[in-house]
Amino acid sequence: MASLALTSAVNLRLRPTQSQKPRNSITQSLHFTQTSLKTTNLGKSLNLGGKRLNLEKSRRVIVKTSASASASSPAIVPQQQPPWQGAAMKPLIASIATGVILWFIPAPAGVTKNAWQLLAIFLATIVGIITQPLPLGAVALMGLGACVLTKTLTFAAAFSAFGDPIPWLIALAFFFARGFIKTGLGNRIAYQFVKLFGSSSLGLGYSLVFSEALLAPAIPSVSARAGGIFLPLVKSLCVACGSNAGDGTEHKLGSWLMLTCFQTSVISSSMFLTAMAANPLSANLTLSTINQTIGWMDWAKAAIVPGLVSLIVVPLLLYIIYPPTVKSSPDAPRLAKERLEKMGPMSKNEIIMAGTLLLTVGLWVFGGALKVDAVTAAILGLSVLLVTGVVTWKECLGEAVAWDTLTWFAALIAMAGYLNKYGLISWFSESVVKVVGGLGLSWQLSFGILVLLYFYSHYFFASGAAHIGAMFTAFLSVASALGTPPYLGALVLSFLSNLMGGITHYGIGSAPVFYGANYVPLAKWWGYGFVCSVVNLIIWLGVGGIWWKAIGLW
Repeated sequence: MASLALTSAVNLRLRPTQSQKPRNSITQSLHFTQTSLKTTNLGKSLNLGGKRLNLEKSRRVIVKTSASASASSPAIVPQQQPPWQGAAMKPLIASIATGVILWFIPAPAGVTKNAWQLLAIFLATIVGIITQPLPLGAVALMGLGACVLTKTLTFAAAFSAFGDPIPWLIALAFFFARGFIKTGLGNRIAYQFVKLFGSSSLGLGYSLVFSEALLAPAIPSVSARAGGIFLPLVKSLCVACGSNAGDGTEHKLGSWLMLTCFQTSVISSSMFLTAMAANPLSANLTLSTINQTIGWMDWAKAAIVPGLVSLIVVPLLLYIIYPPTVKSSPDAPRLAKERLEKMGPMSKNEIIMAGTLLLTVGLWVFGGALKVDAVTAAILGLSVLLVTGVVTWKECLGEAVAWDTLTWFAALIAMAGYLNKYGLISWFSESVVKVVGGLGLSWQLSFGILVLLYFYSHYFFASGAAHIGAMFTAFLSVASALGTPPYLGALVLSFLSNLMGGITHYGIGSAPVFYGANYVPLAKWWGYGFVCSVVNLIIWLGVGGIWWKAIGLW
């Protein structure tokens, strides 16, 4: 042990020369060389005196040398404590305080205790989702836990939305995106877009916006349209342009493009009766409330002008207030063409991915006639990718964002759904009706107030269908009673039932899809969502109002 200490201490003082061998061999050779040198020198000095060194004296020399070397070695630096991995305490306290304060405020007349307690937990969860003391899925799971712990909801009720098809469709969209990018098909299509429209970011954005609008009438699920087709394409475009989530390059292109594609997806959903799954529900409720039918052409005719104006204005507005740092790239089309040439012909996996995508989109388009819903079509498509090995189940399990989104979106759907079942939404609707009806205003002003209340109450909903089912009939009935032309009122509420999905990251099926790409921070998502909502209301009620007057709706 003493000799080992000596050789180690001596070894610390030596510096390797350029002629020495690689590090591992250097260390070993240094140990042996220095030990032999010390022994030889000791032997020479002792032989001069004609005496032999006994073992005990040798040990004393070695120990003494080791001690002096150790005294000069640097002190050991203590290891730093690992950073805190738990919740951010201030946002957590703010979230809990919101729920506790509301919990102990007496419930208004007409609101049950369970409904009021659920509202307290729901708002506390929303505050937690905004401030993010923990990842969104963890916050939502804690909200569900609070519901079960306080007996506000049973376990089955709290987790009932995990059987809802929409959260699963969104998760499946992320798995499709994985295959789209992994095979290189996403890059191939992205380079084609850049080749045609990539000389400017704005041109690239508009090409995606109007491509999505053209598909909207044929694919009645905005979740499928956004997640299964455009999210993979947009992500591939961002990566191809050097804009990646989480590495500081988001603002090169990705942040603006993701937000633009999301905000315009709610516009295209509002333009056609078949562009969103809940639109037929609005038409059915219109028939049962005012006994008038909204046909496909009636809907499209009324929505086409304000819709096109919004599709033009909103991307440009976001381009001004939330601009990409790369605005023009004259060489991009040429570079994209070169990349395409280097990629060569499509690989086997690309062909399988393209065929699977066509199969899935075909089922989304003709699923109504074939009685195949959107999520079943997506599961079938994913099954093909898994069986062929284009995507592996391990890769699906590694899509953390997909599972996180599934968790928090299902939790919000469950809580919002039970707020409606417990009667809180009907109480709110009736209260609004009494207040607005008692103001004695003209039908235009009364309808304007009703529209704003209907639109911004969507902060409490995680589903357009749930909002329509809970409030559409009551608001249409009141608007008609106050003098609003019934058919006009029905169309406007139907259009707004799509547009209001743009104010949050959970308000419509495309929201979790684009938000989950992690290019836009939550605060900016909500802030720019509110700005776009104001612009859309001005366009649809202003430009739309003039157009509706011209075609005789009022």
